[in-house]
Amino acid sequence: MYIFLKRLIDFLILIIVSIPLLIIGIIIAFLIKYDSKGSVLFKQNRLGENGKVFEIYKFRTMVQNAEKIGTGVFTNDRDPRITKMGSLLRKTSLDELPQIINIFKGEMSFVGPRPPVPYHPYKYEDYDETQKLRFTVKPGVTGMAQAYGRNTLSWDERIEYDVKYVKNISLLLDIKIVVKTILSVIRKENIYREKGK
Repeated sequence: MYIFLKRLIDFLILIIVSIPLLIIGIIIAFLIKYDSKGSVLFKQNRLGENGKVFEIYKFRTMVQNAEKIGTGVFTNDRDPRITKMGSLLRKTSLDELPQIINIFKGEMSFVGPRPPVPYHPYKYEDYDETQKLRFTVKPGVTGMAQAYGRNTLSWDERIEYDVKYVKNISLLLDIKIVVKTILSVIRKENIYREKGK
């Protein structure tokens, strides 16, 4: 039942936070343009609910076309492709702010499994039946894997957390995830992926 209520809860939260987040977003957009050349938003295809591909929105934190140079989709704390403004946005997770657009469009929720790119770590058809449980709910701006390890977890560990989330989904769990995510951001924990993961 809660899965059906999540969309209503997302919409109510959007109504409450939309104006202040819009103001913050406009300020960030100006700072990004001042800091480096390129578009304000970064767009990328991701796998969403039921394996459907959608376009996710984020504030650009790297040089233009960064995914085509260097280490591609992988980053680390000394990645030269990350801009000065981008480094700040990543540490505070404010680069995820434009995903309120995805929530408004019904493609995402505030809490849920983070949506992977269509080709990594696996193509949709290559996930096993248990792993595919993570795609039975809308992806989230934050999720259980982000709250309990963020980028230090391997992809298989993240998927395990996502499946655990789906099996135990509840309002209380969502609240716990949001609180732990906020604490993780404040403490600047687990921002970048460890080598080998």
